[in-house]
Order: sequence, then C-alpha cells, then structure tokens
Amino acid sequence: MDSLCMTTVNDSLGLASPLEDKHNFYYIVETSGMNEAHDMEKLEHCIERVFEEGAADDGVMATSRDQARHMMALRENIAPALKTLGFNYKYDVSLPITEMYSLVEKIQDKMAGVKDSLSLGYGHLGDNNLHLNVITPSYDTQALSLIEPFVYEEVAKLRGSISAEHGVV
Repeated sequence: MDSLCMTTVNDSLGLASPLEDKHNFYYIVETSGMNEAHDMEKLEHCIERVFEEGAADDGVMATSRDQARHMMALRENIAPALKTLGFNYKYDVSLPITEMYSLVEKIQDKMAGVKDSLSLGYGHLGDNNLHLNVITPSYDTQALSLIEPFVYEEVAKLRGSISAEHGVV
C-alpha cells in the first residue's frame, strides 16, 4: 500500500501504523507452513536479505496473533477508509511488477488539475494485482473523462490486464 492508503486508514478509522516513521510504501507479508521453527528461520533469512539489499529501510514483525490481525486490518480496511474521502473510481488491474506503481503516478499527473482529487494504489505483489483508486469529492464527469479510457490504454501499453483479482463484471 502506498503512504496515502496508510494515512487514510490511520486518520479515517484510527488504525495506527506499527511503524513510527512514515514511508512511501508499506508491505505486509503473510506466511504459513507446516513447521513453525523452519518457517520462521526462512522468513528471518528473507527479511535479512531484504534489508541488506536495500529493498526496505524499516520493518516490524508481529509477535502475537493480535499484532498480526492488526497489521492485516490495515490492509483489509483500505477500501472502507477510502469511501470516507469522496467518490471512488476503482480499477482492479494486473501489471508487470516493475510497472506496478507507474500507473498510479501517471494517473496522479493526469488528475493534477482536478480540484481535491487523490490517486493511490494498493494490491498484491505476489500476483501483480493493483487496486488503483481515484477519488474526487463527488462524481465528476470531467474526472471520469480523464481516467477513462486512459487507464485501459496504459494497462494495454504495459502489457497488463484489466481483469485482475475480481474479473470483469
């Protein structure tokens, strides 16, 4: 999730970030396995590599089920928190992982002239799924004309799919 998602969940729903500092992105990693000691050893090794390679500069590991539930609640409550900000234009796309956030940045640029608009993203890195959200105070045909067909054209250029996790309805 990007920083705007975290801030919105914090401010709108009172769910505190487990990290003291603000960051551009937050990643929640959930694992499961058959041998807890072995699984923990592998996870710790993975986390060490992430920090050694500079892919992260801060982190926290849940040490109880309550802490793990709180971390997952941050992710699971993004959509309800975003509803408190205004009208949501939602897109569920899949993109190559190297391009995942570029669509959010492009739509932020495109929406720069729309008063009080926000553009943000969150998703699932494991399956290259991005939940792109554009928010305006109320439904706005001008905003929609900037978003569509732009989002679909960009997804096609990036060799992604417009029907990621939830499919096409």
